[in-house]
Amino acid sequence: MNIIDHLSVGVPSIDQAKAFYDAVLSTINVDCLASTENFAAYGTDSVQFLLMTPRDGQQNTAGNGAHVCFLAADQTSVDQFYSIALTQGGSDNGAPGPRPDYPKSDVYTAFVIDPFGNKLEVIHNGFNA
Repeated sequence: MNIIDHLSVGVPSIDQAKAFYDAVLSTINVDCLASTENFAAYGTDSVQFLLMTPRDGQQNTAGNGAHVCFLAADQTSVDQFYSIALTQGGSDNGAPGPRPDYPKSDVYTAFVIDPFGNKLEVIHNGFNA
């Protein structure tokens, strides 16, 4: 059983964020399942990740020390996620590759920062593999 129902990140504009996340999440077979002007909900069979505009009407901010990690089926998907993220306005925060300092020896992951400051990771053979 998963212990997290869903995760969300704040963005300044759902339309802008959907353009980035639709492209990036398609590399790991995740689709936008629902959206309004205030949120976009992503998942495969159920919603697990949301983009939201801040409820208080203030500017969105990224959590210091926080990141969202997406599961990839293989190393190629990690590479594609990373590449698409960069072409869609994200920035490098750790190129794809093995991470020998992780608890599992065969972890392959990449890190990006989305155009809104949110830190993302995509991982193959992570904790829940």
